[in-house]
Amino acid sequence: MTDKLGRNDPCWCGSGKKYKLCHQAFDDKIQAIARMGHVVPHRELIKNPEQIAKIKESCKINIAVLDHLEAHIHEGMSTAEIDKIVYDMTTDMGGVPAPLNYKGYPYSVCTSVNEQVCHGFPSKDVILKPGDILNVDCSTILDGYFSDSSRMFCIGEISPEKKKLVQVAKECVELGLKEVKPWGFLGDMGQAVHDHAFANGYTVVREIGGHGVGLEFHEEPWVGYNTRRGEEMLMVPGMIFTIEPMVNMGKVDIYIDDKNRWEVYTEDGLPSAQWEIMVLVTEEGSEVLCW
Repeated sequence: MTDKLGRNDPCWCGSGKKYKLCHQAFDDKIQAIARMGHVVPHRELIKNPEQIAKIKESCKINIAVLDHLEAHIHEGMSTAEIDKIVYDMTTDMGGVPAPLNYKGYPYSVCTSVNEQVCHGFPSKDVILKPGDILNVDCSTILDGYFSDSSRMFCIGEISPEKKKLVQVAKECVELGLKEVKPWGFLGDMGQAVHDHAFANGYTVVREIGGHGVGLEFHEEPWVGYNTRRGEEMLMVPGMIFTIEPMVNMGKVDIYIDDKNRWEVYTEDGLPSAQWEIMVLVTEEGSEVLCW
């Protein structure tokens, strides 16, 4: 924590209350945990009620876009059509697709099919066919506030093996969410995800994980899923981050396309699945803001 305040100074959170009546006990608890050697969040990662309300408005667009896609994705459509739907619907609702031009990314959404792990480029040449599994990763900016979530879609009849992968990946997120509570650690969530994936014979990508989000597209902390209970950053009320493990049917190894430096694939060519939710740590536990 930074900028030590006097007890009667205005609280750093912007509430207008005196520090002693607002966040002093909160800060003291964080500092006590930091002295035990744990990683703790800095104040910039703790959202105030006004920021949370505005982030939720961004989330409404993101959810609506994915709901629309859930009702309209079908065999025979191209992933370029998905990109157009995301752009048109997001902008019609007053938002901006966060991926578009982010660090040079040229599309409004990521569409990752089968062995693509993440960051798949939408294309008129990628036509969805029966048996495909598809992750659509959608992110929105509204009035400067960010939201981020993704869902898996199964095209037509898929194999039992792919069906199980998609289901277990979703269960991993659900089990991780149960571990999100104030004064716990991100490693509590990460180990729950890891253990369930491995119990089903799968692996979880190591190099790419979740992240803080809300005031920026990608904030601290980095959120991994090959972690241990009691480790990683302390979770405190007001933190917002994503849970988005990338679960591989085969080995954990991945590679990035040499030409575009974005699209990520499994090294062994076996499928990967991912669901992403955006979570707020509350005083009582957690609230899912975006899915």
